[in-house]
Amino acid sequence: MTDAALSPPPPKPSAFHELEVQWVHRWTDQLFSFRVARPEDFRFRSGEFVMIGLPGQDGGKPILRAYSIASPSWDEELEFLSIAVPDGPLTSRLVDIKPGDTVLMGKKPTGTLVLDALTGGETLWLIGTGTGLAPWLSVARDPDTYSRFGRVIVCHTVRNIADLSYRDFLTSGIHEDPLIGDEAKAQLTYYPTVTREDFETPGRITDRISSGAVFRDLGLPEGFSPERDRVMLCGSMAMIKETAELLEGFGLKEGSNAEPGDYVLERAFVG
Repeated sequence: MTDAALSPPPPKPSAFHELEVQWVHRWTDQLFSFRVARPEDFRFRSGEFVMIGLPGQDGGKPILRAYSIASPSWDEELEFLSIAVPDGPLTSRLVDIKPGDTVLMGKKPTGTLVLDALTGGETLWLIGTGTGLAPWLSVARDPDTYSRFGRVIVCHTVRNIADLSYRDFLTSGIHEDPLIGDEAKAQLTYYPTVTREDFETPGRITDRISSGAVFRDLGLPEGFSPERDRVMLCGSMAMIKETAELLEGFGLKEGSNAEPGDYVLERAFVG
């Protein structure tokens, strides 16, 4: 018997990157963002998601969930936005991460919240609730977004004012971005709404669409137009389903990577 025959088989390559946490920002006790160093071989399209998780406890299997990448495709770091779900197997632990800790990340990004899944138009609406803002942070910092659309509107609905993560960034900070700052200043509009506290634009985004308030606030023709508007949806299942029905009522058709259309949603999150 040869030495080769006695040698153990080579270990299978891991399905995950093990990445060191570089930075953590806590918006509230339960809402937080974190960044990890981007692996050199990791490529993705702005708006895609990837599996994020932590090693299992006591030798158990890793716990992973799908997270939209909040940084644009050109960034050297990968940013994620998360909220701690009570008793959530992953987020109840992830909420306590700090710089230097290790998180797991899948190697295959995917998703439909990408420009490739939309046909051309004049105005791009990025409508999200809660942590559904994350992919818009990626898309809104992609130069292709501003070359394809003359106006970009980020709608973010939350329960409380404190939950408006990235409000300052989307209002003014993005204007300092060295790559797309000038374009964002000229073309990007941030439209937040709050459902449980007094706010200048109160209520659910779906109600403001139905009433026409969002269009009046922004000085736009009332209603969505298949010729003019393209829409991306991410967030609560209720918001996505209700908004999709509204869009279909205006004549917009859902798109996909295989067949681009007027609006897209992430079915991996909706079910």
